[in-house]
Amino acid sequence: MEAIVAIVGFLGAGKTTLLQHLTKGYIDAGWQPFVILNDYENASLDAQQLTEHLAPQWVQALNGSCICCSGINELREFVNGIPERPKGITLIEANGTSDACRLMGFLGVGIDDRFLPPVQISVVDVKNWQQRGAHNELEASQVQVSSLILLTHLDQALAQRKAEVIGALNELNPQAQILEFDGVDLMALPQLAPSSNNAAAIEHQKAHWASCSTELPSLPDEHCIHELCQRLPNSLLRVKGCTQIGDGSGYRYFERGPDGQVSTRDFYGEPVAGAKLLAVGPGSQPAVLDKAIAAVLLTAADRLSG
Repeated sequence: MEAIVAIVGFLGAGKTTLLQHLTKGYIDAGWQPFVILNDYENASLDAQQLTEHLAPQWVQALNGSCICCSGINELREFVNGIPERPKGITLIEANGTSDACRLMGFLGVGIDDRFLPPVQISVVDVKNWQQRGAHNELEASQVQVSSLILLTHLDQALAQRKAEVIGALNELNPQAQILEFDGVDLMALPQLAPSSNNAAAIEHQKAHWASCSTELPSLPDEHCIHELCQRLPNSLLRVKGCTQIGDGSGYRYFERGPDGQVSTRDFYGEPVAGAKLLAVGPGSQPAVLDKAIAAVLLTAADRLSG
């Protein structure tokens, strides 16, 4: 029977990094993973990066809906339509606002009996855990029915902070195994049992934030990426994009983390939807993104002409 592993966690916690690590690891070990990614805006941006190691027919992007509620039927259809493989495993990355408890309750119903009961991994950003203000309840709920909790961003947290976070996680979900990112055992994941931990319900609709995207022209240099992310309001909980730099033929992917730090890397291939700037969170509007882009291009022209 084939295992289904759902990856949940708050925006920017490191879910996609984990997904990439698992996908490559299983391929190297001779397995045949099928990957499903869910996001409010342009999930194909992250999905395309997996095709560096995985053929496109084994990656499915689900855009514009939340798989724990409005998108659950579409998710079930995709899962049940996955071809059987000798050493198959299905990996699902939920969007960062998913109600993890609701997802597992719905996903476990209507799945073909060739699959094992779904299990869940929560990714927890130790540095920013429960520093989300009004969104703390959502973040805390995302660990309640996970069989495994993986800690990330430990290099930015003191030992005391790590101990405090682990203590809080144990209170919320005493059944879950808690590991650091590097401690995950790929071969053990298909053997995980679903959690039976009692979970407190949340009003999930409060987490259905606005999202939007806009076309992003080529930027003169990488400094523009950092300036662009800085110009966008802090109310935007997720900022990411893909663009060309100068006259270069390749693309750069970038994202702004919850703490405001910006990271960039080469993008694999050419984005199927074109170069985009995406945002999730209260106040997400194309006009906000376009205004920031225009300001960055203007200041770049002045800076480079001088």
